[in-house]
Amino acid sequence: MKIIIHGGFFSESATNHTTKIQKQAALKEIVTKGFNFMHDHTALETVIYTVGLLEDNPLFNAGTGSQIQSDGSIRMSAAIADGQNLNFAGVMNIQKVKNPIRVAEQLLPLQDKVLCDSGATLFARRKGFEFYDPETVERKKEYQEKIKNKPISTVGCVCFDVNGQIAAATSTGGKGFETVGRISDSATVAGTYANSFCGVSITGVGEDIVRVALASKIVTRVTDGMPIEEAFKKSFKELSSIDGFAGAISIDYLGNIYHYESHPTMTFSSFDGQHYTIFS
Repeated sequence: MKIIIHGGFFSESATNHTTKIQKQAALKEIVTKGFNFMHDHTALETVIYTVGLLEDNPLFNAGTGSQIQSDGSIRMSAAIADGQNLNFAGVMNIQKVKNPIRVAEQLLPLQDKVLCDSGATLFARRKGFEFYDPETVERKKEYQEKIKNKPISTVGCVCFDVNGQIAAATSTGGKGFETVGRISDSATVAGTYANSFCGVSITGVGEDIVRVALASKIVTRVTDGMPIEEAFKKSFKELSSIDGFAGAISIDYLGNIYHYESHPTMTFSSFDGQHYTIFS
């Protein structure tokens, strides 16, 4: 069993030593809880559980603490990819729910698997998800001050369970101050993808990630026999050709954990039951 999670590049507009320590501690705690949860659950169940924990932590830009858009509202996106059966479900620009990843989970068994905007929110209400305001004091302050240097942040998880099954999940509160109606990569196969060979979760500039179909491209290359390290390097070389900004976490069918970033500031943590790797 193995698990890797990420907390995006910048979870807050001002990243100082204190918040860096807090993020490191949060990542270690959450990756440990996710790994322990996987003892009695599948990779699919574990990525949903773990991303839910990341959504609940206001240090990260997903769920509680999500970025505020240009009109003063918060809209979130999340997706789940089940490598065992290629099932994929997601929500885009959902509002006023606590855990977008849990709404995406409800879509997995349905024919209509990706919902957006008011349709996604209405679906959540019909499924019993209560009204919840994910805005925090810090995010409101950032919005009121009209910060120019916007954070780039998302959270994600990839799991490899005891049966060798792979799943990936991603959740985001957006890039902040974006145009209303903007769609991120997170709830597309460019930002979240998995099959029986590889699972990938991406963070960064959504438009760049979509342009090179980053997650699906990495997974396809591993599926075609390319070692995971080479698949990442080749795919990120293509990203660099457009001066793209992204980071990715992954686990392949051999249990290899791998991460790569175009800029060395991504926060992530992995755990295999014995060894932690934490960067923030």
